[in-house]
Amino acid sequence: MHIPCPTCSCALEHPAHALMAALREDDLDAALSLGLLDAQPCPACAPECGIRLIEARDARRFALAARERHRARAVRLARIQAEREAARRPAPAPQAQQAALPSAAADALARALAKAKARHA
Repeated sequence: MHIPCPTCSCALEHPAHALMAALREDDLDAALSLGLLDAQPCPACAPECGIRLIEARDARRFALAARERHRARAVRLARIQAEREAARRPAPAPQAQQAALPSAAADALARALAKAKARHA
């Protein structure tokens, strides 16, 4: 289906005309489905038509890039917050371990136990 340029009435059949018509109606979804992000202006149209199409294309690319940067930032901030919360949590308590006695104390205890056993034997 041939759509003449809605701005300058160019008669050349070019996909940019359908994009310009969709943009003129503020139908961004239709413009995107028609290939707005990769759009090239019609070579036969007036320069103003091509400029409008390029501006619309570049504005949408910029908006999509900004949205992606925002999403990446949100993910990064959530990761940093999780790391901070993990660092603030107290470390798990170590398992109860029997404290080792110094060797001199262990020898003295062994002698005392031996002496006590000898008295009761």
